[in-house]
Amino acid sequence: MSVSSASEYGKRPLIWFTVYQLLWHLLLPLAFVRLAWRARHSFAYMHHIPERLGFGYDKPIAQGSIWIHAVSVGETRAAQPLIEAYLARGETILLTHMTLNGRRTGKQLFAKEIASGQIRQVYLPYDLCWSVEHFLNTFKPKLGLFMETEAWPTVVFRCAEISLPLFLVNARLSMRSARRVNRFGKAGRSLFQAFAGILAQTDFDAQRYRSLGVKNISIVGNLKFDVPLDKQLMEQGKVWRQELHASKRLMVCAASTRDGEETIILKAWKDLLLSNSFEVQPLLCLVPRHPERFAEVADAIHSIDLKFRRRTEWSAIPKDCSGLDVVLGDSMGEMPMYYSAADLVLMGGSLLPFGGQNLIEACAAGCPVLLGEHTYNFQQASLDAIQAGAAKRIEGDLLLGESIALEQALKALLLNAAELSKMSAAAKSYSIEHQGATKRILTTLDQKNFLLS
Repeated sequence: MSVSSASEYGKRPLIWFTVYQLLWHLLLPLAFVRLAWRARHSFAYMHHIPERLGFGYDKPIAQGSIWIHAVSVGETRAAQPLIEAYLARGETILLTHMTLNGRRTGKQLFAKEIASGQIRQVYLPYDLCWSVEHFLNTFKPKLGLFMETEAWPTVVFRCAEISLPLFLVNARLSMRSARRVNRFGKAGRSLFQAFAGILAQTDFDAQRYRSLGVKNISIVGNLKFDVPLDKQLMEQGKVWRQELHASKRLMVCAASTRDGEETIILKAWKDLLLSNSFEVQPLLCLVPRHPERFAEVADAIHSIDLKFRRRTEWSAIPKDCSGLDVVLGDSMGEMPMYYSAADLVLMGGSLLPFGGQNLIEACAAGCPVLLGEHTYNFQQASLDAIQAGAAKRIEGDLLLGESIALEQALKALLLNAAELSKMSAAAKSYSIEHQGATKRILTTLDQKNFLLS
């Protein structure tokens, strides 16, 4: 059975697709304006521009590679165990991204393999018929794997038409996203039906894909449980933690925070410090999700009159944090160090309706997690972590900028050493018990590819 016949119920909707292409062509100049605007912070945004149009590939790669698309940082890290498994089989990898930070992360993780030619990194071109066609004709992969939520119509439909097996792996779909897809009616549902198969993280995700009419679904677990933490960074974090504990000081890591959340966190932190509840005041390590916001967050810390230093002001691990209220984590790729140094993680993206961020790395480092109510992008992982005793949810509404509920939640845990220790042990157990998605994905893909060939 061919891929195209397997995806007949997900055919390209011609009228909708024509309008979509027209809009893409009209908005294309704005896409480059947006890159130029971002280049204010890093000129690297202007690198590899031809690749975004499906051209300018200066290094060849053997045709018939495994193509893995990881849009940004989180997806690239999640793809690591799967990429390593395929490399161990002797496969070559075509690794594509949409964001600069995703590409940087891939280069950091696989520098040796990229240098040796085992992995080729490029940007996925903008979703135009001619750019996608040239991309596919240039690389001719034998298998395509899109990570988590990516579903570009031109790419997906074209792969089905040329019988290139394209799977959505580690797939997740929130209730909000499912409703959004359904608003487009048959045109929206046909996009996900055109995949050769969807390998979902959880039963929640699988049910939502089924509500879109997708039939070829498997539940394989979450790859992020299989992602190894950098041992050197973890050791650095443990050294930092030992130094803090030597002065009887605890640290909270507010990880991957988003716009608007820092204001709530900093207000709660200042109130917590002013409460005089601690013999030795705790330290906050604030790590914004997007690097381009580091300066903005630094200004916010300064404006609320808290004493702070940037992580990048230290050449090695942070030393002598006495006198500081906050460390601004303005570095890339060091989350394992921050998690290993922290006594408690406050997960960004969950305080305001951004859908949450990945709490699995924090649990793997044995760090208890405090969550806001907005975790719909990580629904099953959040529910499982809470049930396992590895995480707690803040009781109270933060939407109006109220910080009292957050202050109380932080204080309750930081003043309860026994509870923190219990949650730390539960976090480690939780992360270990949910491993194994890589093996299940490989087995499922092998079986599906055999059936499709």
